Amino acid sequence: MPQEKPVVVVTRKLPDPIETRMMELFDTRLNRDDRPLTREDLVEACKSADVLVPTVTDRIDKGVLAQAGPRLRLIASFGTGVDHIDLATARERGITVTNTPGVLTEDTADMTMALILAVSRRLSEGERLIREGKWQGWGPTTMLGHRIWGKRLGIVGMGRIGSAVARRARGFGLSVHYHNRRRIDESVEAELEATYWESLDQMLAHMDVVSVNCPHTPATFHLLSARRLKLMKPHAIIVNTARGEVIDENALVRMLSKGELAGAGLDVFEHEPAVSPKLLDLENVVLLPHMGSATIEGRIDMGEKVIINIKTFIDGHKPPDRVIEAML
Repeated sequence: MPQEKPVVVVTRKLPDPIETRMMELFDTRLNRDDRPLTREDLVEACKSADVLVPTVTDRIDKGVLAQAGPRLRLIASFGTGVDHIDLATARERGITVTNTPGVLTEDTADMTMALILAVSRRLSEGERLIREGKWQGWGPTTMLGHRIWGKRLGIVGMGRIGSAVARRARGFGLSVHYHNRRRIDESVEAELEATYWESLDQMLAHMDVVSVNCPHTPATFHLLSARRLKLMKPHAIIVNTARGEVIDENALVRMLSKGELAGAGLDVFEHEPAVSPKLLDLENVVLLPHMGSATIEGRIDMGEKVIINIKTFIDGHKPPDRVIEAML
C-alpha cells in the first residue's frame, strides 16, 4: 500500500518549476493567487499541514503556533531569515524549522553594490530628471556625485553576504572594514584585505560608506540607533539590504532631512511594506521594494532547498538546513 503523501501548505506563489515538483512529491496546497495570508489563514494552514512553507512576510508567532494541529512537525521557511518565526515556541511544540541559507548571497551582494553606486552617483535622481523632462543637457557641475574608489566601506555583519560584498568592494577600489560579533578567520580577513573593528562606534565614525548585512535579532534591533547614526560623517552614506529593523528609521530620516548624512540606499524598511512618507520626499535616498534577492535563479535555488529539507525530513533524516530541531 503506497505511503500517504504529507500535506504541505505553501503560503505564497513560488516559481512554476518548484510548484510542479512539490505537487509531484507531496500533497501540496498552493496559493495560486499569491494573496498574502491573513493571520486566520495562517492558523488554518497550521491546523491542516504536516509541513508549512512560509515566507519572510508571514508572522508565525506564538499565538499562531499555539493553535497548530498535532500533524505540524516541520516549518520549511522559504528564505534565509527566521525572525518571522517564534523559534522557542516551535521547539517547545516539537516542530523543526529549516531555512534556505547561502543561495541568496551573491544576488544580495550584487544589490548592495548597486545601491552603493546608485546613491554615490545619484543614479535615481538622474533617471527622474530625464523622465520628468527637466534635463537641459550636459554641464560641468550638473548632477555631481562622489567617486567610490579609495573610499572606506564599513560592513556591519561579515557573514556570507558581508564577505561577498567585501569581495566586490575590492574590485571597486574601496578600503574594506568590518564589525562582527566575532572576528573572522585570519586567512579570510587577509583574502578580503579587511580591517576588523571591535568597536562598532569607532568604525562608524571613520567610514565613508556603511553597509548593513547582519540579521535581525533582538540583539540587532536598532543596532544603528540615533546615537550611533550621529557618529557617522556628514558626507557618509548608508546602505541596508538586510532588515529594516536594524536601523532606527525615524532617526535616519531626520538626519537625511537635515543633511547630517549624505544619502541612503534602502531595500528594506522598518515597517514594510509600509514606507515612511518622509523617506519618499527625500531626493538623496534610493528606495527599492525588498528586491535584493529577487532573481529567477535565486528563487529556484531557494525552492529546491525547501524541497530537499522537506524530503529529507519526511524520509526520517535530519534536514540539511535546520535552524532548530524539535525537542522530542
